[in-house]
Amino acid sequence: MDDIQNKELRPLMVSIKCLAYNHGKFIRKTLEGFVKQKTTFRFEAIVHDDASTDNTAEIIKEYAEKYPEIIKPIYETENQYSKKDESLQRIMDKACNGKYIAFCEGDDYWTDPCKLQKQVDFLETHPDYVMCSHFYREYIEDEKYMCTYVKPFFSENSFSLYDYIKGKWFAHPLTVVYRSSAFNIEECLKYGMSYDVIWFYILLKKGKCWLMPETMAVYRIHSGGVWSRLDSQDKYFFEIKQRLAIYKIEKTEMSVDFILNTMQQRCYSRFLLIKNFLLVCNIFYAIYKYKGMRACIKLLKKLFIYI
Repeated sequence: MDDIQNKELRPLMVSIKCLAYNHGKFIRKTLEGFVKQKTTFRFEAIVHDDASTDNTAEIIKEYAEKYPEIIKPIYETENQYSKKDESLQRIMDKACNGKYIAFCEGDDYWTDPCKLQKQVDFLETHPDYVMCSHFYREYIEDEKYMCTYVKPFFSENSFSLYDYIKGKWFAHPLTVVYRSSAFNIEECLKYGMSYDVIWFYILLKKGKCWLMPETMAVYRIHSGGVWSRLDSQDKYFFEIKQRLAIYKIEKTEMSVDFILNTMQQRCYSRFLLIKNFLLVCNIFYAIYKYKGMRACIKLLKKLFIYI
């Protein structure tokens, strides 16, 4: 039996979820970050091209042919993301069979060839943790500038659901490896959307997250990025929408705290508050129901100071 067959018989430890759309300028660096990983275990990268109109699919095919034991491509003829029906999430969830799941989109990249090994080693020896993250840098593509600071801005290493509810932001999907047994896509989709705020909420209900004090990835900010092109105000309100989606299902004081703590930490323009008037009304109703009028007035005062 040859080495490749022996490798295929080993348990699959990690499935990397990689979403790509018109990432032809960037995806080589992403894929190089995958194939250069040095591990004692078997891993795969599920690389999903969402009907790109550039050369993204061709580059993925090149790497899939060169590294067939690692790069497992999915090519779409119809864009799944634009359907807004979570088809994309279900496709990726079905394709990933590893004990652990990692993320890296086609315009970002990993910088440490031992990243997966370090994170899996930690999770294998710490059963009370469901995920492990690390620091990362931001690269501003249009300016060709690598930021000198690292994120997240925390000195703590261990994070719980309580910390998350209180407003501590500890991870970027790019940096996370989590136990696949702790996450169910249908549980996620009951909230009506599938984004990182909700992913982390579900995972932290099952255990803790460990933040490794090492910088092992780069998040690329560019004008073509779905998240990057939103201004800060729209990003803030999108995070609020995810927290409200959690409240609508959970209907607990903790889910209200999740909204309230986030609202209190950010500032919002008058235009954005008016634009999202119905959402704001739903938020204040939830706060009033579980926290009372005093909490509503306190938040209103804070908002009016900002606007």
